[in-house]
Amino acid sequence: MLTQEDDVDAHALHRQGWTISAIARHLGHDRTTIRAYINGDRVAGQRLSTVPDPFEAYAGYCTQRLKDDPHVWATTLFDEVTELGFDRSYPSFTRDLRAHRVRPHCEPCASSKGRDHTVIAHPPGEETQWDWLELPDPPAHWGLPGGAHLLVGALPSSGKWRGYLADAEDHAHLVEGLHVVAGRLGGLTKQWRFDRMATVASPNTGRVTATFAAVAKHYGVHVKLCPPRHGNRKGSVEKANDSAAQRWWRTVPDDFTMAQAQASLDAFGARKSDSRVRKRDGIKTTVGELATAEALLLAPLPPAFPATLAVTRVVSSQALVAFRGNHYSVPPGLAGTTLTLTHRLGELTLDVATASGTVLARHRREPDGAGVMVRDTVHVTALETAVLAAFTTGKPCHRKARRPPTPAALAEAEHLSSNRSHPPPDHEVVVDLRRYADAAENRRVAP
Repeated sequence: MLTQEDDVDAHALHRQGWTISAIARHLGHDRTTIRAYINGDRVAGQRLSTVPDPFEAYAGYCTQRLKDDPHVWATTLFDEVTELGFDRSYPSFTRDLRAHRVRPHCEPCASSKGRDHTVIAHPPGEETQWDWLELPDPPAHWGLPGGAHLLVGALPSSGKWRGYLADAEDHAHLVEGLHVVAGRLGGLTKQWRFDRMATVASPNTGRVTATFAAVAKHYGVHVKLCPPRHGNRKGSVEKANDSAAQRWWRTVPDDFTMAQAQASLDAFGARKSDSRVRKRDGIKTTVGELATAEALLLAPLPPAFPATLAVTRVVSSQALVAFRGNHYSVPPGLAGTTLTLTHRLGELTLDVATASGTVLARHRREPDGAGVMVRDTVHVTALETAVLAAFTTGKPCHRKARRPPTPAALAEAEHLSSNRSHPPPDHEVVVDLRRYADAAENRRVAP
């Protein structure tokens, strides 16, 4: 049975023109097995062996020995289990140690700080390095309170890099970013290198996920993962991240849209990044010239992998939703409602649906940043009908017409006058002025 990694490598080598026999010799498997996986007759990781594993009986002993001494040699451990009855070869024993992952992780030994490093050779067309860069504090009108995300791809041989500005780091945005950036770099290299991002591989085991294995087979590339806590293994893209964050992102104006920011990033890469000076064999050149030569060795891009991109948007008072610099209409009466916009990569349509999945509209997707307002005729008619229904069609009122008080108004006035003439009994009103005269006369008499 092939692992996900071997399955991806087999498809990548077959796409590059290798024969079945050559792939079988390279991966150490039978030709029939390789042919079955390439033809799609067998699926990686779905078959369980019917033969009992001879290592299972010794797994507990090996686990305890490595727990007590994580650095014991495999040869020493092999000598001990052989005396206990293990009858397989040393290569089989070491393979079982790796498969069962019984050797514990040693953090001090895994760290690369303070250790010597070697210069890794990167032949042209061999590798593309990928990494996500989180961009804090985007412009408020982008609607991304958690920050924007930039997928950066770099060619370590020439030093060329490009980026893809995204709303999130989910699987669909990753797939779209890989396709877009690979096209801007000039094509496909033989292998893609990632850190242990969850959309590519399991962070705990380092195994390529089944969903991304399908993506890798679609593009015909090998998937290589960096060791944990060893970001310097993909140092080319890490330096590109620093340049993108400090030289480009810090200078993006507040009034830029995402499409304008993406265009400025592409211009920055072509104007600044590609003009960096390099030396090859003592000859001065630039990153752009090296990338042009490397592009001749890259494979062409296939059609985009059919992943489904989904984002949420709030409907405006004009019954419109925004997506990638354009606006698309929805039925009236949904202002302020949050809808889900889905787009299948490689297709030309955009679906607008409710949270429950009911599709309200389907539009032809326009190019990103085109500033187009796409309005369906039915939506326009319904919106105009709803707006006009709220208006009255009567004639304006005459402001100078004579309109004396009506009988009803006169009756109300009479009722008001009657209440003022006959107050309630408990309300005392002074009507006799002799009281005031007596009070004044009494004030003249001395105490």
